[in-house]
Amino acid sequence: MAAGSLAPGRFFWPPDFIPRARAFGYLASMAAATGVLVVNLGTPDAPTPKAVRRFLAEFLSDRRVVNLPRIPWQLVLRTVVLPFRPAKSAHAYRQIWTAAGSPLLTGTEALTRALRRKLASTLEETPMVEMGMTYGNPPISRALQKLQWGGVRRIVVLPLFPQYSATTTAAAIDRVDATLAGWSTPPERLVIADYHAEPGYIAALASSVVAARTRWEHLLFSFHGIPQRYAAAGDPYGEQCQATARLVAERIALPRERWSVAFQSRVGRARWLEPYSEDRLRELAAKGVRHVAVACPGFAVDCLETLEEIAIRGAATFDAAGGLGLEYIPALNDDAAQVDCLARLVAECVNAPVETAR
Repeated sequence: MAAGSLAPGRFFWPPDFIPRARAFGYLASMAAATGVLVVNLGTPDAPTPKAVRRFLAEFLSDRRVVNLPRIPWQLVLRTVVLPFRPAKSAHAYRQIWTAAGSPLLTGTEALTRALRRKLASTLEETPMVEMGMTYGNPPISRALQKLQWGGVRRIVVLPLFPQYSATTTAAAIDRVDATLAGWSTPPERLVIADYHAEPGYIAALASSVVAARTRWEHLLFSFHGIPQRYAAAGDPYGEQCQATARLVAERIALPRERWSVAFQSRVGRARWLEPYSEDRLRELAAKGVRHVAVACPGFAVDCLETLEEIAIRGAATFDAAGGLGLEYIPALNDDAAQVDCLARLVAECVNAPVETAR
């Protein structure tokens, strides 16, 4: 019976009883020395303009995401972006929202639960595993508070961004460090900065592609884009995306002419990493490709960018250009292969014997 449940002849306690008890010195034998913080980008609380506006205001105010002069950008954000974009984005969210809520949130929760179970069954000392979002709810600060109540002395930060970028990984670490700065005794902080070439990750992606290999003639790897000026300043994201795609293609022995890389989700008029996914889909259709598969290896769990932008709008773009069918290959989500890979990364990060993470 889980904590917080009620059954005849049993006491009821709130879900946070154990972490609070640890914080006050009780249940010492249950204290965890290591905590794992699973981080994803974030999502609005609801598919409504009001909720989306609140989310975008936080997201687009982060200097890691938009590194333009502060005052001019805030003027544009408040007068041009936020009054108009939330309604359009809310409509897109409604296309993929489920009865359980946001796919990104529920998917990250499921992946976190699976990782918690895997680590508990493979590591000699079971770590606490909590989940937080860089933007929106539940925030990173709340997840760290739970780890603090649990008395952890070391925290492994696992951003669910396989390819490193200052706009995602570094932004998450900023939030972590800002919270830890307020602790009277900050724990040791370890970060899994990226895993774009990790063998277990590549193997998991390759298996998902092979499982979907039916009628498609070309495989498009579509990654979230970043402004070109970020790459020019040294952000390794674009190069890591290319490396991930190449390694997956090599693993499944896919000829070079049958796969390509593109970048999606660009905003504004500035130049972003190219080619753009919608343009590449039109090009493929124009070249006579009738069936295309699209994988999005930069997303650990499915979300708006995969389910709406690719599986719905991308498919419509491809069909309108003359294609006959786009097959979206789902994100790894809580697939056992992804869970095993992440568990191994955590184990190696805390210097656990490699075999314990198998």
